[in-house]
Amino acid sequence: MIERILAPLRSIWESLIERLIFLPPFPESIDSLALFSLLLVVGLLIGEWLHAHARWPKVTGYVLAGTLFGPSALGWISIEALAQARPIADAALGLLMLEVGRRLELKWLRSNPILLRGTLADISLSFALIFAFAFWLVGLSPAWAAATAAVTMASAPAVVLLTIEESRAQGQVTERIILHTAIGSAASFVAFAIVLGVVHAELSEDWLNAILHPLWVVAGALLVGGLGAWLALRIASALPKRSLAQVFVLVACALLAVGIARMLAVPVFLTLFLMGVFLAACDKRQTLRYTDLPEGHWLLAIVLFVIVGASLPWQEFTWLAGLQALGLLLVRAAAKTAALAWSGGSQPLHKRLLVGLGIQPLSATAVFMAYEIAGLYPEVGRSALALSLFAAAMMELLGPALCRLALSRSGECEAGNKGGIA
Repeated sequence: MIERILAPLRSIWESLIERLIFLPPFPESIDSLALFSLLLVVGLLIGEWLHAHARWPKVTGYVLAGTLFGPSALGWISIEALAQARPIADAALGLLMLEVGRRLELKWLRSNPILLRGTLADISLSFALIFAFAFWLVGLSPAWAAATAAVTMASAPAVVLLTIEESRAQGQVTERIILHTAIGSAASFVAFAIVLGVVHAELSEDWLNAILHPLWVVAGALLVGGLGAWLALRIASALPKRSLAQVFVLVACALLAVGIARMLAVPVFLTLFLMGVFLAACDKRQTLRYTDLPEGHWLLAIVLFVIVGASLPWQEFTWLAGLQALGLLLVRAAAKTAALAWSGGSQPLHKRLLVGLGIQPLSATAVFMAYEIAGLYPEVGRSALALSLFAAAMMELLGPALCRLALSRSGECEAGNKGGIA
């Protein structure tokens, strides 16, 4: 049908080329950048429409747009276009992880042992139960079961942060959701580094990979993240506080860290998270303490979640894989809810349960971690981590709504907020 529509235009164009030699040949396909930009606009409109008419979180709409137009459905976003857009997705996820790292309040944890107990219970119970489910019920090897647990044990920092910003929520439940998400992310990154060595030990012919790769990842992320934080604080200290110049310096240093991390094959999400932690810990003069990223990072979030939605392997979905992924999510939800209910403290039980509900999202970080590990041994990694990818795919759609529900039930959302970039 499209060919019949384009045929007259093609013939006219070819006749013009005979006289106008500066004209390019008639394009056989739409430029990938132009098509991707168009799809981002469509993703934005879907997210805004769902938010306005169904009160769905906008993130869900962005993911749906990516899934619909990606290789698993209509195929309008090709594998090549996804690869070209990966640096933008890394930058978007990196800036969001920077914010999560900056919000990691270690002093609050030290002064609140009950809160620390709940966080440690969430981390350990989630990892243990997910590992047991993947190993005994699904039948994965110990290394890949550990990889599945490391990828899916924590909440999704990007989804939690954007949902909270969209809801304009403030209060105890909101702060504890952020804190549990940040600590859980840090723990999952530690588990991720260890699992790299475990996977190498099981599959690599050279034992040096099992030792040096985790060290390279951790040392590289610490070095690049620390350098980025030092450079940002050093330059920003000479500028007026809360000025646009400081915002520019913070973003520029973050993007520099993203670029160096990509060059060194160090995970961007880990590097920028550590950069945020260093910024929060080393900013004694509060140079950048109150310097926030501009609203424009929502635009990067659209890119991130459209790409993540397009990257999900729905074409490999089977009913068995779906049931196994659902089982993993139920086990994960039970672990988080039980850990926070058991932790006790001055906060009422129903609010602790709301925190447990708010940290259920599983999204971009899990997908990027899964592909990072699977890329080491593509012949087995993709199938071995299909469980975690399908679990992330399901929570891409459900997670933002669950987090939004927890914030709403806590009564901490701003009345009549619209959130996002609208």
